[in-house]
Order: sequence, then C-alpha cells, then structure tokens
Amino acid sequence: QVQVVESGGGLVQSGGALKLSCEVSGRTLSAYDIGWYRQAPGKEREYLARLWDNGLTQYEDAVKGRFTIFRGTTKNVVYLQMNNLKPENTAVYCCNYSSGPSDSWGRGTQVTVSS
Repeated sequence: QVQVVESGGGLVQSGGALKLSCEVSGRTLSAYDIGWYRQAPGKEREYLARLWDNGLTQYEDAVKGRFTIFRGTTKNVVYLQMNNLKPENTAVYCCNYSSGPSDSWGRGTQVTVSS
C-alpha cells in the first residue's frame, strides 16, 4: 500500500507564490510517476503537471511557465512550485502516485488565492 500526503497549501494574495509538497511512502515500486491535479468547488478535477520517473515533465497549458514540478533531494518527495497565482487557481491540490496498475491519491491541500 502506498500513502500519499500533500502539504504546503494556504492563503496567498493574487500574484503570490506557493510551494506544495507531495510525499509518498509505503510499498512504492522502484519506478513511478507523480502527477499534480486540482479540483475547485463545483468543477471537475483538472490535470496540472506530471513528473515521469525518468525525469521528464509535462504541464497543462494553463500552468506552463508559472508552475514547476520537480523532485527533491529524496525520490519520494515531489514539489510543485506555483508562481503568479490567480484567484481562479483556488482549489484543493492533489497528488497522484502512478506505477503501472498501482495508483494512489492523497487527500489534497487547500490553496486559496485572494484578489
């Protein structure tokens, strides 16, 4: 079983920045990908970015140039640096661990951007 825990959310003013963390633990496989998603109230979950096990990254168009996904000094922690945040970015941000058929989600961390 794999546990996924997000942290780093909070309240920030429009134009501000936050750095979210995603920590995976438990019975992780040797190779896995991490994705970041968000879900705003009343909306569908939205894909943001993915860090592949080989180090490649992919971003959804709306966050390209503002968000950066990267791995920390230990493989099991992945960050999402978010710059120039906007009020419409207010949502619960969730992290997904994916390795073949194995898939785990965290509960998310709330990000609120005030205007």
